[in-house]
Amino acid sequence: MTPSLRQIRALVAAVETGSFVQAAARLHVSQPALTVQIREMEQALGVTLFDRTARGARPTRAGAALAASFQRILAELEAVVDSAREQAARRAGVVHLAVLPSVAATLLPGALARLRAAHPGIRVMLRDAVARRVGALVRAGEADLGIGHAAAQPEPELEETPLFEDALVAVLPPGHPLAALPSLPLAALASVPLVLTDPESSLRALAEAAFAAAGLAVPRPAYEATYMSTAVALVRAGLGLALLPATAIDLRAAPELETRPVETPSDGASGSMALRRRIVLLRRRGASLSPAAEALAEVLGLLANPL
Repeated sequence: MTPSLRQIRALVAAVETGSFVQAAARLHVSQPALTVQIREMEQALGVTLFDRTARGARPTRAGAALAASFQRILAELEAVVDSAREQAARRAGVVHLAVLPSVAATLLPGALARLRAAHPGIRVMLRDAVARRVGALVRAGEADLGIGHAAAQPEPELEETPLFEDALVAVLPPGHPLAALPSLPLAALASVPLVLTDPESSLRALAEAAFAAAGLAVPRPAYEATYMSTAVALVRAGLGLALLPATAIDLRAAPELETRPVETPSDGASGSMALRRRIVLLRRRGASLSPAAEALAEVLGLLANPL
């Protein structure tokens, strides 16, 4: 029989205090009850843990050695319990978050600052990734939460919570002829060199879907860029026009560039002419979140529509 936690605590307390009476008082049990626990452990292990004398009970060599081992086990157990309590109270914990690079560089830092102010002991491990990778990381359990693009067809393994909508704008180099227009028809972009993002990114998918929905040939990009900062640099050099989120921090770092809304044919339902993407919070359907992940999800849910 494996010693119970009560028996282990009884042995350790008796050895540490040197007295069954003091050990019983520490554990808030009667001395006879503590004595029974010690005897039951001796019977279960087949070894004498204390030598009983007229002056009391003294631990045997086996009893002292076993108590020393149990002291370490109890210390580790207390640490685990304390950690669990800290996490339950949202005072500690680690959250793994997969996030689109465009969001990671713009709106996320402010949200993380609010999380740290409310729960300074929670750590967030970030994985910035393209849209497909964000969903894959959440599905595989490698990320507790994800910030990605709403899927055209809902995935059964993932639960989406809307966060905000973001518009894509055309980014033009200084002096470009199209900058004379207040907004750019999608057809106008089909005839100029374009700088598009990675083929697996949500921005690329949204742009290509818009061209296809408008009955236009999906353009072959003049340049492809993984990072928005690279796309901005290519536009600055006059190598093409880019389609990037209006909230992109890289645009604010390049005030000499022009930005224009992009007009797309109305879908007849909303009448909206803006090229927009829906950003959602992703989690595995049916999977429980840790208290730390719940705290982060609450903070991310406070993100207001940036546009």
